[in-house]
Amino acid sequence: MATGNDGRSTDQITVNKRLKYEARLRQRSMVVAGVSTAIVVLSIVLLVPLAPGWEGVKTSFFNGEVFAKTLPKLLKAFLWDVAIFAWSVPLIFALGLAIALARAVRSPALFPLRIFGAAYVDIFRGVPVVLVIYLVGFGVPGLGLPRPWNSPYIWGTVALVLTYSAYIAEVLRGGIESIHASQRAAAICLGLSERDTMRYVILPQAIRRVIPANMNMLVALQKDVALLSFIGPVEILRQAGIFKSLLANFTPYVAAALIFLCVTVPATRYADYLMNRDRNARS
Repeated sequence: MATGNDGRSTDQITVNKRLKYEARLRQRSMVVAGVSTAIVVLSIVLLVPLAPGWEGVKTSFFNGEVFAKTLPKLLKAFLWDVAIFAWSVPLIFALGLAIALARAVRSPALFPLRIFGAAYVDIFRGVPVVLVIYLVGFGVPGLGLPRPWNSPYIWGTVALVLTYSAYIAEVLRGGIESIHASQRAAAICLGLSERDTMRYVILPQAIRRVIPANMNMLVALQKDVALLSFIGPVEILRQAGIFKSLLANFTPYVAAALIFLCVTVPATRYADYLMNRDRNARS
């Protein structure tokens, strides 16, 4: 192996040069990105106030007095969004896992389960979530059920669970199918049954692989909880609408948007972190 004057191998010198070159490229990219971002932000800050209708927009959407007055009650209403999200997530995951397993069965005797799973996914992924909320949220209470079974909180949750479990099921099924066939073959050779193979070998690996994708689903779910305001629950979006009507001002909607951003942006960044970590581990 060839060596340089300082005793290092030629390969080592080449690798070091490559690393320095890549570091310079990253540094230059960061500088370009920072400059371009600064130009865009300054353009918005300087040019938007020059628009003829800016003062009206500022009064209607960015009123500091209205913002301070409505924010505490909006935060209190947001607790309902968090509560609905919290009790929906385990139900969504449980139903999604059941549908994914139904679609993954291989026994000919259980073929009807595969048909049911495929039909379920096709229906609830094909119908917009807001339409499912309307159909379930207004349709089921219309049967004349007694309290509390006619509650919009219950049937709104059911609508979210039905819709999002279909998406989670497909993500989990993709994770199950991504496990190499040799894993299943090795488990069977060790004497594990088909059920134990799925439970102890396939599922743990599949779930770990799809955690980043499921995190993105949870971010979307947190936002879609606000759609339940269409059927009655007084959560943050409905509370913002009430304030908008009372105060004739759109600032409460801006405040609600900021509250959502405070929750969804960190969750999105964490999902990106998980995806990058998973990609680096694979490479």
